[in-house]
Amino acid sequence: MKTAFLFLLLAVTAFGTPLQQFVDDGVIAGAVTLVAHHGKVVSLEAVGFADLATRAPMRTDNLFWIASMTKPITATAVMMLQDEGKLSVEDPVEKYLPEFKGQWMIAEKGKDSLALKRPPRPITLRDLLTHTSGLGNVDTPRPDCSLAELAMAYSQKPLEFVPGSKWSYCNSGINVLGRIVEVVSGKPYAEFLDARLFRPLGMKDTTFWLNERQARRLAKSYQPAKEGRGLEETSVHFLKGSLTSRTRTAFPAGGLFSTASDLAKFYQMVLNGGIVGNRRYLSEAAVKQMTTTQTGDLKTGFVDGMSFGLGWGVVKEPTGVTAMLSPGTFGHGGAYGTQGWVDPKCQLILVMLIQRAKLNNGDASDMRRAFQENAVTMIGK
Repeated sequence: MKTAFLFLLLAVTAFGTPLQQFVDDGVIAGAVTLVAHHGKVVSLEAVGFADLATRAPMRTDNLFWIASMTKPITATAVMMLQDEGKLSVEDPVEKYLPEFKGQWMIAEKGKDSLALKRPPRPITLRDLLTHTSGLGNVDTPRPDCSLAELAMAYSQKPLEFVPGSKWSYCNSGINVLGRIVEVVSGKPYAEFLDARLFRPLGMKDTTFWLNERQARRLAKSYQPAKEGRGLEETSVHFLKGSLTSRTRTAFPAGGLFSTASDLAKFYQMVLNGGIVGNRRYLSEAAVKQMTTTQTGDLKTGFVDGMSFGLGWGVVKEPTGVTAMLSPGTFGHGGAYGTQGWVDPKCQLILVMLIQRAKLNNGDASDMRRAFQENAVTMIGK
C-alpha cells in the first residue's frame, strides 16, 4: 500500500539509544524505539532482549501490549463517526445507551453510609473522552465480557463527582465509548477499527488477539524480582488463558498489541491532519479537537504541565519529563511503560516500547526522559 508516510527503513539513521544502559542495569529487559521526522522514519532501533530466559534478542518487529495507548485509537473511532454526522461528542451518553438514564451521584460517603443525589446533568461523550465524567471503574467479572455487559455494569454505579468538574483517569469511560462505536456503527468495536483504521493504514500487527505467528514475536513482560537484583517475568495483567484466544474482551481502554512501525503509521495520519495519500480518515477539525486542550485549567495527567484533549494527553507547559517537547505535543502512555508522542511543531513522532510492570509512574520514567532527550538532540530541535 502506498502512503505519504515513507518508511525508508533501509536508509534509517542509527541514532544510538540511551536505553542500553537501562538494559545493562536490569531496569528493563529490552526496548524498541522509533523516531520519525517530517514524515520519514529516521531511527528504528531495538536493544536488549525480548525474552530473558532464552536470551532472544529484541527485534524491531517485536509486538508489545500497548495498554492505554489504545485510548487515542478509540477516540479516533468516535471522531470518525462524528465526522459522518452519526454522533456528536456533546451528546449525552444515554442517547445511545439508555441504561445510563437516571444515573445517581455520590452526595456524601461515610464509614457506614452512602447518600446519593441526581447529578446536575447527564454525562456526555466529551466527559468520557476527557476523563471528567465521574464514572467509576468496575472490575471485569469474566475474561470474555461483551462491551454491552460492561457498559450496563458501569451505568449502575453512582457517579463519583459532578460531570465536568474534575479530572479522574477512567478506563470504564473509554470502554463505554467502544460500546457506543458498536451501537452507532452497527459493527463490533474491534471490527470497526480493523476495517476503518488498521487495514487501510497497513497496521498489520495491531490487534486485540494475536495469531500464532504474532504470539511468537510478543516481547515478554517483566517486573522487579521479588528477591535480589534484576527482573522476573510477569503476565499482561488482564489476560486470562491463551494469548491467541479470540473470546477475550477487546478492551477499548487498553487491549491492543502493536509494533513501533504500526503505531508510527497511525500517528503520522493524525499528524498529517487526518489524511494519508489520497485517503482521508478524519477531518482536520476533528484532529484539532482531539489533540488540543479540552480540559481548561483542570489539573490532569500523571506528570506536571499536562492537559487533555479528546482521548489524548496534551502537553500544555513543557516541564520535567516533557521539557524537551513543544507545547501542544500530544500522545499517551501505557501501563507497562510504553510511550507514543507527536510534536506537531517539530513534525516529530516518538515511540518507545518496553514491557516493564510496577513502574512507579510510567509517564515519568527515566527511560522516557532519556529516549526523548536523545531523539530531540539528534534531530537538532
